[in-house]
Amino acid sequence: MKLHRFSLLMLALGNITYAQTQQFTMAEAVNGMRTNLAVKNISQFSWSSDSRSYVQAVKDGYLITDLKTKKQDTLISLNQLNRYFSEEKFKVIPQIKFVSHSQGYFSANNTMFWIEKSGNDWKVTNSSILEESATNVKVFEDNKTVAFTVKNNLYINRDGNLTSVTNDSDLNIINGQAVHRNEFGIDTGVFPAPNSESVAFYRMDQTMVADYPIIDWSATPAVNQNIKYPMAGEASHQVTLHVFNIKSGSTTVLKIEGEKDQYLTAVTWSPDSKYIFVGVLNREQNHMKMNQYDVATGDLVKTLFEEKDAQYVEPQHSLIFFPNSNTDFIWQSQRTGYNHLFHYNLEKGLIAQITKGDWVVTDVLGFNEKKKEIYFTSIKETPLERHLYKINWTNFKMQRLENEEGVHNGILSNDGNYLYDVYSNAFTPRISNIINTNTLKYDRILMGENPLKNYQRPEVKNVTLKADDGTPLYGKVILPTNFDSNKKYPVIVYLYNGPHLQLVTNNFPASGNLWYEYMAQHGYIIFTMDGRGSSNRGLKFEQAVFRNLGTNEMNDQMKGVEYLKSLPYVDAGRMGIHGWSFGGFMTTSFMLRNPEVFKVGVAGGPVIDWKMYEIMYGERYMDTPQENPEGYAKANLLDKVQNLKGKLLMIHGAQDDVVVWQHSIKFIKSAVDNGVQMDYFVYPGHPHNVMGKDRVHLMQKVTDYFDQYLKK
Repeated sequence: MKLHRFSLLMLALGNITYAQTQQFTMAEAVNGMRTNLAVKNISQFSWSSDSRSYVQAVKDGYLITDLKTKKQDTLISLNQLNRYFSEEKFKVIPQIKFVSHSQGYFSANNTMFWIEKSGNDWKVTNSSILEESATNVKVFEDNKTVAFTVKNNLYINRDGNLTSVTNDSDLNIINGQAVHRNEFGIDTGVFPAPNSESVAFYRMDQTMVADYPIIDWSATPAVNQNIKYPMAGEASHQVTLHVFNIKSGSTTVLKIEGEKDQYLTAVTWSPDSKYIFVGVLNREQNHMKMNQYDVATGDLVKTLFEEKDAQYVEPQHSLIFFPNSNTDFIWQSQRTGYNHLFHYNLEKGLIAQITKGDWVVTDVLGFNEKKKEIYFTSIKETPLERHLYKINWTNFKMQRLENEEGVHNGILSNDGNYLYDVYSNAFTPRISNIINTNTLKYDRILMGENPLKNYQRPEVKNVTLKADDGTPLYGKVILPTNFDSNKKYPVIVYLYNGPHLQLVTNNFPASGNLWYEYMAQHGYIIFTMDGRGSSNRGLKFEQAVFRNLGTNEMNDQMKGVEYLKSLPYVDAGRMGIHGWSFGGFMTTSFMLRNPEVFKVGVAGGPVIDWKMYEIMYGERYMDTPQENPEGYAKANLLDKVQNLKGKLLMIHGAQDDVVVWQHSIKFIKSAVDNGVQMDYFVYPGHPHNVMGKDRVHLMQKVTDYFDQYLKK
């Protein structure tokens, strides 16, 4: 019996040992955090309209939880919903937007359904059929009016009555869709009035923009679909703003003066639905006017304020009006060097700068009107983390709302008395709390277990280096599993280092990416660092790359290279580099402009010549090729192919409409012209990013390339 117990003990210990040395499959390394290794989460969290409870989606329905009693009930079940669908029943609960405890709506099968609680049951009270190809669907505040687009035109359905708002036959005139290639924070082209009686919408005329071919290679013969892709220094599209009055059926065009190819951003209705505010930004992107327009006439009422910058102005947020006010609003601006909140009044102008300091406000969560408080997230403690704060907009008293390190995101209740806080850090997969914003006491409603606990995990070291000007640069070194400091290991530098992205944060997992850990399990050191140009460090940090993309970024990354070479366990002769998009540009730049550093490079979707990149992004950071020929020439990689010494694999999606395929095709042509050998792979059917199951193939391709040329 004792022997039997001992055998069981050894078997258990053996299982533990095996579990602790389990390695990731490539599929797990690539997609595991979204599939079998996903951290448990609260799905579709939302506050009830009265702020006394919260709603979450579960497998077969929605649950509602009372904040005070903690009592949890089924709000609606899949069975309840399916009683009203005799033919095509739902297999899973659709995503429902709840207007209250007893009302909601959802979209399914090209139809918008409104549901209402009736006793202990639910019933469908109304439905609006959408066109089969309807996109950009938006429900108005009255919860009965729906706007959507079909191809290039905008439609409205109210109570089953369909209205064609626009009727442009030229497919290159686009109504009701996002414009300016989704720069400047633009993510929609439809702006319903608060009273639901009117809707503002973008109208984009791109007839003057050159056609660009995107080929569908799956058809035989192949089929071309032209898109409009405005390249730096060339003709850009022209955008206007229109307002459609649903009752009268009339359309008013806002009388926005200025150059025809200027940018219209930060579109905001006044709460009383009488005015529309538009950030009018010149094409040079160095001068913005915040204008107020009369909805009824389209006339300019006045310019509220202007913002100028010698390099660029980048408005990214709409106005946020204070609760129950038609006159006072918050404007987010980087005018002091960091994104902060400014209080404006329509008559008095600037009232006060609400937040101040050498740190960035990343998101505004809402208000507590009674206490005159604004809630927001910020990097105030460290650029590696996000924390939750409140500030009084009259006396500017500010308070942090939680104490745990990591990256926090919040959803504020309607009355501002409760805050849903979900966060993680290097060693905490996910925790969700409900914070009482008055007492700061909290209830923990979720603690996600570590889905990686059975895997062999690498040691991750945080690194802080300094740029040439003394600016701190944050990075991470991921050491191989079973690390031996007496051995020398190959290194892969993964980088992006462009605007609007930050790679290094105090988040879960500590490595930041399971593919890094996969490579660590197979004997590599991985290094990643955010150099100047990256986001969330302020305007000076980002504008260090202005007119000279690739230069200061490379200088900063060289600080990382120097650090790596100083480590006794790094094999400086076996260093590789990998990145995608801007990171692909940086990877190729290193292989050609600093060819002695890296033995192997893998560049995905790379910008090769910034003259072939889009106007909005390209001209912001580089000006036009006519204004900055030296900067464009220095960053152009087509005439530097002959410098290649290491092994370079370039990868591109065949349907890439962001960094068009021509970038890498022209690079290959230059390589052939110069007698330079390189490697190349293309992903048919994929746009700028290779996602889904094919991403596993992609990362296996990348891994095999490093194994072949860097491990030896």
